[in-house]
Amino acid sequence: MCRFTLYSGPSLPLSALLFEPDHSLIRQSVHSDERSEPLNGDGFGVGWYAPEIGAEPGVFRSITPAWNNRNLASLSKVVTSPLVLAHVRAASVLSGVNEANCHPFRFENYLFMHNGDVGNFRAVRRAMIESVSNAAFDNIYGSTDSEHVFGIVIDELLRLSAAEPAQRLADAVEYAIRRTVELVRRHGDGAPCYLNFALSDGEHAVVSRFTSAADEEPESLYLYHGAYPLQAEPGDEARGTARLVSSERLSDDDGWTAIPANHLVVLPKDEEPRFVALDGANSATRAA
Repeated sequence: MCRFTLYSGPSLPLSALLFEPDHSLIRQSVHSDERSEPLNGDGFGVGWYAPEIGAEPGVFRSITPAWNNRNLASLSKVVTSPLVLAHVRAASVLSGVNEANCHPFRFENYLFMHNGDVGNFRAVRRAMIESVSNAAFDNIYGSTDSEHVFGIVIDELLRLSAAEPAQRLADAVEYAIRRTVELVRRHGDGAPCYLNFALSDGEHAVVSRFTSAADEEPESLYLYHGAYPLQAEPGDEARGTARLVSSERLSDDDGWTAIPANHLVVLPKDEEPRFVALDGANSATRAA
C-alpha cells in the first residue's frame, strides 16, 4: 500500500504540499500514521499541470526514497501549479522497484495514481490485458496492477469522449472499479480489492475510496475544502479555496473530513466537491 495527495486550487509551490506541512507526503514516506507498515520508500512521483504552457502535465518520478531525493527538494521550491498529484510508493511483493512502476501514470492530458491493490493480480493480469484496447495496452510500461487498471480507465475515457468532463472522469473511475472487481471475481477467486484511485484531466479530478472486502474498511482517505490550510501566515493573500484529497491529513486543521467508504469524490473545476456512492461497484459490469 502507498500514500498519495491530490491538490486543486490557487497555484502554489510543490514544496507547500510535499515538504512544508507537519504531516507532509514526505513525512508520510518515512512514517505513515495510518498504515501497519509506516515506510513508503520504494520510489515516488509527482505530476503537475501548467495551463499557461499547455494541457499535458509534467511528471517527475524516481525509485529513490522521496525523503532522500535532493532533486525533488530543489525542484519543488520553484515549480508552481494549480493541480498536483503526488505519490510515495510501498511496492507489493511481486511488483518490481523501477521507475516505470512509480505513480502517477500519464496518458495524454490525464494523470492517474492508486493506493491499494488488485486482489490476486497475477491470476487476473492476463485477462486484464486481453480486455483493453491496443491504445491502452501500449500505454502500459511497467508491471503494476495500478497501471493495468489505468488501461481500463483509458478505454472508458476514450469511449466517453462526448461526456461532460468531470462526469466523464467519474464514470471512467466507477467503471474501472466495477470491471476490476468483476475480473477478480472471474479469474482471481474473488480476492479482495483495495482501490483508492485519483484521476485528473488537468482541470477536474475524481478520487475513489473503495474496497470489495465486505468486512473491511478501505484504505484511509481524507478531503479538505476551504481556505488553504498550509500557508505559514494565516493572513497570507495567497490563501484561497483549495481542495485536497490525501491518504492522511496533512495538518491538524478542522477542515479535514474522512471520505466515506465506497464513495467517489468528484472535484469539478470552480464547483463544490460532491460525493457519489459506489453502491453497484460489486455487481456485474456492463458488457465490455
